[in-house]
Amino acid sequence: MSTFGTVFMPEMAISRFENDSWDTSSIVSADSISMHPGAHVLHYSSTCFEGLKAFRQDDGSVKIFRLDRSIARFAQSTELLSLPTIDKEATAQMIKDVVAKFAAEVPAPPGSMYIRPTHIGTEPAIGKAASPSLTSIQYILLSPVGDYFSGGSATLRLLLDDSGMRCAPHNGRIKSGGNYASALGPIMRARESHDAHQVLFCPDGDVQETGAANFLLIDGNEIITKALDDSFLHGITRDSILTLARDMGMTVSERQLTIEELLERAAKPGTEATLSGTAAVLTPVGELVHNGKVYTVGSGNEGPTTTKLRSAINDIQWGRAEDKHGWLFDV
Repeated sequence: MSTFGTVFMPEMAISRFENDSWDTSSIVSADSISMHPGAHVLHYSSTCFEGLKAFRQDDGSVKIFRLDRSIARFAQSTELLSLPTIDKEATAQMIKDVVAKFAAEVPAPPGSMYIRPTHIGTEPAIGKAASPSLTSIQYILLSPVGDYFSGGSATLRLLLDDSGMRCAPHNGRIKSGGNYASALGPIMRARESHDAHQVLFCPDGDVQETGAANFLLIDGNEIITKALDDSFLHGITRDSILTLARDMGMTVSERQLTIEELLERAAKPGTEATLSGTAAVLTPVGELVHNGKVYTVGSGNEGPTTTKLRSAINDIQWGRAEDKHGWLFDV
């Protein structure tokens, strides 16, 4: 399988907002978008997206995981960016329609079909830096993906950055390309200077998130992660993992976590740290770098609780465990 997210289905679902209304969605060639070079999105970053997956079940059917939550967050991002309001039911149907069209291409486990709804402002008006786009396009791309851990689940090294933030605090809840772009420079510098895979942003010592994932610390039977606020992305995988952890009888602590507490707990035998996100579900963290010093997390390897939680969510996604929370949606 090619690098994650580099192979696409030849067609996508699309709908346009013009004259104060959305047109009827259609399925078109994936290379059919054309925009004026003065389009609002190209100059003022009026863009948001989602990331979710469809999974093949053992009976051959295809289910979409947590479609409702992704649509709700997509609508929230749209609102916070002042893009034209989406019709959530219509957007959900667009996703179902295009996934159904390419259902035969959904890989068997451990693969899946990655789904990328996107909403962009298209009004050609470079004088609207302080005004929203009155026209827009939403489209749904599909990308078949394989096993994220096909090369083994190597642990990550994170640089703790207590001097910067991933994005502007009031934009943290928005799943927008601009937020990822603002984290790219620090990530590249961390790779060059500390051989780190990612940056864990900890403004003023407050442990928040990395450039592309939420952070979870596992200490025995407790999971610790930052409480939800406007400063960081409210991950749907994060929510799923915390729900499953509670189901297993674990203590879930959504609260402030300081760098000092993180490093103190990380040094304990058996402690685990992991990143949660749609692509890999959970990616183990083996080392933390702070002020030039490298700290090993627990054994430095993936821990049993991380493995257990990933297996639990995968089993639901693949239809091999009961879907107690109603997370799977038919196409």
